[in-house]
Amino acid sequence: MHSSFTPHYLDVKTLDTKRLHVDRPTTLIAMEDEVDRLVAAWRRERPDLDVEPLEVLSRVSRLARHLDRARRIAFSEHQLEPWEFDVLTSLRRAGDPYQLSPGQLLTQTLVTSGTMTNRIDRLAKKSLVERLPDPSDRRGVLVRLTAEGRDRADQALAGLLAQERAILSELSRTQRGELAGLLRQLTAPFDNIPG
Repeated sequence: MHSSFTPHYLDVKTLDTKRLHVDRPTTLIAMEDEVDRLVAAWRRERPDLDVEPLEVLSRVSRLARHLDRARRIAFSEHQLEPWEFDVLTSLRRAGDPYQLSPGQLLTQTLVTSGTMTNRIDRLAKKSLVERLPDPSDRRGVLVRLTAEGRDRADQALAGLLAQERAILSELSRTQRGELAGLLRQLTAPFDNIPG
């Protein structure tokens, strides 16, 4: 959304908008993105509708596509698929000895039990995880990260964080904190739905 007021110190004609860094929330940004053009077109074509939600959520959607591309780049550099990273990092976050039951993995990765069994099989064939008997359940198993799996998860995480830092580089630390808080406010109700 552009303000019709342009301060005298902001000469839009000479502004390098591609490398603009904003350190104060009150700084006006003279940039236009694809969403601005999309919203303007809808306002022209459907002035009877309030298209303001598009200004936020279309940007979230576009950012998600960029993040998905960055994730794929980071993971492919370490010969991992996104789902492999999800399983390996679930085990890595569990802490030493880096093991979880298949049920715990289901909860963390939100896939079906059949899908998880298939994923564990494929990761075991690559020697990234191993199955162990569960000492607390004679019929149960635990899935444990191997040393190779731990190294691969750690390296891929470092690569992902580098990609994500690049995506967020236009924002100051304060702005990143503010954005995280606003997004948390939007996502928390979905994450806390019972069942």
